[in-house]
Amino acid sequence: MRGLPPRKIRPKDRALASRRPSAATLSKRMTHMKRAYLPGIIAMAAIVVASNILVQFLFGNWLTWGAFTYPLAFLVTDIMNRAYGAQAARKVVFVGFAVGVACSLIGTQIMGEFGPLVTLRIALGSGIAFLTAQLLDVAIFSALRDGRWWRAPLASTLIGSTVDTALFFTIAFSASLTFVEPANDVSWAGEVLPVLGMGPEAPLWVSLAIADWGVKLSLALIALIPFRLITARLSAAH
Repeated sequence: MRGLPPRKIRPKDRALASRRPSAATLSKRMTHMKRAYLPGIIAMAAIVVASNILVQFLFGNWLTWGAFTYPLAFLVTDIMNRAYGAQAARKVVFVGFAVGVACSLIGTQIMGEFGPLVTLRIALGSGIAFLTAQLLDVAIFSALRDGRWWRAPLASTLIGSTVDTALFFTIAFSASLTFVEPANDVSWAGEVLPVLGMGPEAPLWVSLAIADWGVKLSLALIALIPFRLITARLSAAH
């Protein structure tokens, strides 16, 4: 078979080729992007570790100190999404999930007064709630990213936080899911009391969930300030 005649290169083709980044340039860009992700990865890992430690210490009757650190995970996810896109945000989420699983595994080996610090139901609830809520946050943020600057972070965090709270407390403490871990006695969480000590009667875990949800919603509003400042700074740096 005869070879094809050589193709003439038009000036327009040369111009397009000259604008294509070389392999070395693409490699440098990838390295830069990975380094750019590092602060978000470290921040997410630190928040997950801190929350797993602080959740053991009570704050009042309905909360733990971990309730004030965990919602910052949504702030990190949204900043990464705004600055580097949904793919980067998902990578940070998966790192946070992996760190959370590691913390849960460690917690199951540490014995407290009433057994392991982390039970199977708490581990499942924490992992499922975190991954579901964070990935939902990424999806909602991406869908709203072209609107007003506050709409995407606010909507994604509010919806993600609500889903996170509902999933975690239901999986970890609802009597309807006792079959998940029959040996784990969570009857204390089912004690019927006035909601937050003053509302209609409901299982104790409902009050715990509502208090936790309220903190998340409050922090979602407050977090708009650092979100705006940090993303503006990152945009200027680029």
